[in-house]
Amino acid sequence: MSYVKGLKCRECNREYPVEPIYVCEFCFGPLEVVYDYKGIKKVLTKKVIERREKTLWRYRELLPIDGEPKVGLDSGFTPLLKADKLAKALGIDVLYIKDDTVAHPTLSFKDRVVSVALTKAMEFNFDTAACASTGNLAHSVSALGAKAGFRRFIFIPATLEPSKIIASLVYEPNLIAVDGNYDDVNRLCSEIANKYRWAFVNINIRPFYAEGSKTHGFEVIEQLGWKAPDNIVVPCASGSLLTKIWKSFKEFHEIGVIKELKTKVFAAQASGCSPISTAIKQDTDIIRPVKPNTIAKSLAIGNPADGYYATKVVKESGGYGEDVSDEEIIDAIKLLAKTEGIFSETAGGVTVAVTKKLIESGKIGRDELTVVCITGNGLKTQEALNGKTITPYYIKPNLASFEEVLNKMQNPK
Repeated sequence: MSYVKGLKCRECNREYPVEPIYVCEFCFGPLEVVYDYKGIKKVLTKKVIERREKTLWRYRELLPIDGEPKVGLDSGFTPLLKADKLAKALGIDVLYIKDDTVAHPTLSFKDRVVSVALTKAMEFNFDTAACASTGNLAHSVSALGAKAGFRRFIFIPATLEPSKIIASLVYEPNLIAVDGNYDDVNRLCSEIANKYRWAFVNINIRPFYAEGSKTHGFEVIEQLGWKAPDNIVVPCASGSLLTKIWKSFKEFHEIGVIKELKTKVFAAQASGCSPISTAIKQDTDIIRPVKPNTIAKSLAIGNPADGYYATKVVKESGGYGEDVSDEEIIDAIKLLAKTEGIFSETAGGVTVAVTKKLIESGKIGRDELTVVCITGNGLKTQEALNGKTITPYYIKPNLASFEEVLNKMQNPK
């Protein structure tokens, strides 16, 4: 049974039926899914959730599908790890990492949103799935779309990391590399979506697609023993993940799964593409587009679709926004790896480095329970670390050669 009441404009509140549309025809505001929370409260309890399989679909009453899930049946319920060594390095008492680098088919949180989007696309009887992507979404639509039987068109910036391009091509979609940045790609895809009846997961299916991000937040609360954290640090590209994590917390509060909600939400960006954190720092709701220039390509959206709403969430929750340099991102990737054994892509370096800044500035209290969102695996962005790691020792295949190196290691000059 579906508990979706319809779609509603986030600006003028005009209501729409459940259709593959994403923009209000009167004010051009974005559309969002509306649920019957009274009905959900009657059927979705902690005990019901706990009895279900450990996938993102354990929260299906709060997801915008009509029937049974059809895509991503093994996605979600990634680890929430108590990061004591990283906490000590950052000077904080209690730190958790929500680790979306593992347990997803394509090793990023995008499998959450694509699972929901493609399930909905099947309900709408689309046969072609498409997306504009900075990398992770391309992998997910390519992989999950292949398994679900969709014809796939994937649009990416031509300057994307080679490893990310290969990670899409292996699934043999129709991959289109566009001479431009993500914002150029997205504008082109909007034109294509208006002409062809394709399920563009982050355009005409976007209201449903974005809801999948809520499962990241649902899991955090469940894995903390059914309570919300004091702070959560979220990487921002379009800003959608941040807004949906906050929506998930509010929904669990609305249906009585958690009794109180005092979480502060923090936005993390790279300094080379920081329209959201800049707006927060300037205390304005005007998002000024920028031209991205950062190694954190998965966050390189200069004109973020949900930027305005992300700033509203941060302000409502009492959080803040911060950004970090490419050098700080690299240092944070290596710090996370050597303290907790987690290899994150550049977006994870952003969240860890921003968390460090927020702790040092007093925005995050040292005795507060903080969750850091790590959204993608470092194997996807190895190029960012070229020349930035320690070098291996080269020896000849004999014991004397090894012991010569060992002696140098033990007795450095």
